Amino acid sequence: MGAISRLVHSDLHRYVGRETSISDLLKQLLLNRSFRYSFWLRMCGCRNTPLRWLSICIHRQLSNRYGIQIPRNVRIGHGLFIGHHMCIVVADSTTIGNNCNLSQFTTIGSNKGQAATIGDNVYIGPGVCIVENVTLGNNATIGAGSVVVKDVPQDSTVAGNPARVVSMKDPGRFVNHRWTGAAIQNRQDGPLAATNASLS
Repeated sequence: MGAISRLVHSDLHRYVGRETSISDLLKQLLLNRSFRYSFWLRMCGCRNTPLRWLSICIHRQLSNRYGIQIPRNVRIGHGLFIGHHMCIVVADSTTIGNNCNLSQFTTIGSNKGQAATIGDNVYIGPGVCIVENVTLGNNATIGAGSVVVKDVPQDSTVAGNPARVVSMKDPGRFVNHRWTGAAIQNRQDGPLAATNASLS
């Protein structure tokens, strides 16, 4: 299975929650706008030139329609889950790990060049703003409406403006249907290697 196929398969698993099939893929493409967006985002990295350009055009069209701005060169690990297909902005210098949840009205950006580095199994709630070059540790939970201006510890839940640690219990609890194949791929290739290779 190629790098792009693995990424699409891992994203699909996050929505379906079980072993997937071609019928699942077609159903989600037709009915699930969030998956449709991530599918064409992933396909922008394919090596087939005509298909890549078609994917870039569709990705641009969907970005305008849904108000989602995730540039195709953002490094994103396996198992991306977009909770609602609206109003998400991610800077192109952002790095996102495996099994990340993005919610509506989320902004991840920087005025100084380098944006956030987000670990694995991170849940980002609605209305979150993540500012500048901060690191979100694995299994972090970012509460709705939080403004993150400092690093977030692994396994923590943060909330508020500015975001502060409010709990260290039950880390990553809102990240469902995790794609565990990502862990196998990471052991073989290193974090985000498949994504980086597909974009090279």
